Amino acid sequence: MNPDRILVTGGAGFLGSHLVDILMERGASVTVIDNLSRGRLSNISTWLENPKFKFIMGDMLNPEDIRKALKNCGIVFHLAANPDVKIGAFNTKIDYEQNILATYNLLEALRDSQCRNIVFTSTSTVYGEAEKMPTPEDYGPLKPISLYGASKLACEALISGYSHLFGFKSVICRLANIVGSRSGHGVIYDFINKLRNNPRVLDVLGDGTQRKSYLYVKDCVEAMILAAEKSDGQVEIYNIGSEDTVNVATIAKIVIEEMGLKDVEIRYTGGVDGGRGWKGDVKEMLLDISRIKGLGWKPKLNSMEAVRQAARDIISELKQL
Repeated sequence: MNPDRILVTGGAGFLGSHLVDILMERGASVTVIDNLSRGRLSNISTWLENPKFKFIMGDMLNPEDIRKALKNCGIVFHLAANPDVKIGAFNTKIDYEQNILATYNLLEALRDSQCRNIVFTSTSTVYGEAEKMPTPEDYGPLKPISLYGASKLACEALISGYSHLFGFKSVICRLANIVGSRSGHGVIYDFINKLRNNPRVLDVLGDGTQRKSYLYVKDCVEAMILAAEKSDGQVEIYNIGSEDTVNVATIAKIVIEEMGLKDVEIRYTGGVDGGRGWKGDVKEMLLDISRIKGLGWKPKLNSMEAVRQAARDIISELKQL
């Protein structure tokens, strides 16, 4: 890893804070920029007094905040974004501002800085309804079916263009569903909250057959760091996920088991467009991860194990609130 400081945008959030933990534990100097709209200071509280750590309360929509955060940084892990796929169907501006515009602002600031390395967290949703599964990085054409996926694909294109024009080195990580502690949204978190409110009935969006790859957050950040360390091309793209899938009906049963509940009625809404949870929900997803495995990484937990561990993590955290 670059000996200079590492900047993590969105570093107080779910995925960002786990990345910060690993980087700090490895002895890196880390700067975090986060506006705390989704992130929490408690996620990074372990490091706030550490001389190698710096927190900047800043917004990716404010170019001055970004320039300040980039000072003396040698690589940027760009995680700041709207993390919720569903929101775009109700507010079309969020993905544009928090994903595309925020990324543009960062790239412009990088152009004026000495930093020339960026690692970007993209998403499996850029593939849309892939006809080939497991889906490799060179699959196309890419036809996202949500504004979230579209905005992440736009960010990838911007990063590629800036990299070739201005000499950046970029790593794009297309992530499966990442789960684990500190998560504040997603199917596992939603199920747990619903059951805390009503332990007798669980309403499930869709028909329960939605089937996707789930990856435990610690496995994910290890893969991202390895990709950053071993990639040397202008723009390198890696799928990061598990090698199997689990369906929503099974996730519901796992959450019920981990909460120690019995006789829970599971009610499926039936969903939209053939059983999806919502408009823009990709019903099936499995990534081909042979490229990142070629660097020496593989997930320690499969999809079902990741879901179960994440459920335990979140249940434990919510009990402490």
